[in-house]
Amino acid sequence: MKRLRTLSACLLLLSAASQAAVTVTGDVANPGPVELPAGGRLLDVIGEAVPNAEGYWLAGVLLRQSLLEEQTRLKAGVLFDLDVLHRLSSLFDRPSRAALAVRMSEEVRQMPVTGRQIADLDPVALEVGFARNIRLDDGDRLIYPKRVDEVEVLGAVAEPCRLPYQPLQEAREYLQGCTLLEGDADADYLWLIQPNGVSRRIGIAHWNRESGHLPVAGSKILVPLKNDDLDPPIPELNQQLAEFIATQLAEVVR
Repeated sequence: MKRLRTLSACLLLLSAASQAAVTVTGDVANPGPVELPAGGRLLDVIGEAVPNAEGYWLAGVLLRQSLLEEQTRLKAGVLFDLDVLHRLSSLFDRPSRAALAVRMSEEVRQMPVTGRQIADLDPVALEVGFARNIRLDDGDRLIYPKRVDEVEVLGAVAEPCRLPYQPLQEAREYLQGCTLLEGDADADYLWLIQPNGVSRRIGIAHWNRESGHLPVAGSKILVPLKNDDLDPPIPELNQQLAEFIATQLAEVVR
């Protein structure tokens, strides 16, 4: 009887494993749920979904339920820091900074928690071993968005602006196409967020200028919110804001 119960439990586990699935949407030949074999990895799912050979694989997105809790905490932390920025800006008589903090808080609240994990979804790179063939879980999602030939600038600007993508144009040069909030923007740095979810702080002042950082189509540029003139400053605000924005890059394609 004990052996029978053990066998039944094993069969149930095998049945559950066989029903596991990953959903793929976007620019693929076979969108929808893909059955996930036991120990299934990215290539197992991508081989079934068949992304467009001419698609914009760089913007491919992996969304994982296992990361939702962590990113919920990240969002809460960003909102907390923005609230602190608002209070300190009001205390130190910087009304435009306080208004910027409120506006950014409203924008962040509207951003969903996606569970995005930075991953290379280029089928060729995965096949030849240049990219990590990540093990997947039931309920994970893959998205292959269409290419967007724009670069968005947001943060300490009069309003978020979308600019035409220009090949070989430095990240700092895109700022010339937007109205920065003088006095409320950090003039020494920007955050470049590429469509693969990788974010990086780049020096743009004369004393720390870094060259060779070229946004690709679909990138976002965060103009940091100045806070080092407050007491106390909020040193992690812009990095965490950039990291959370990076989870928003790809829209869900239905």
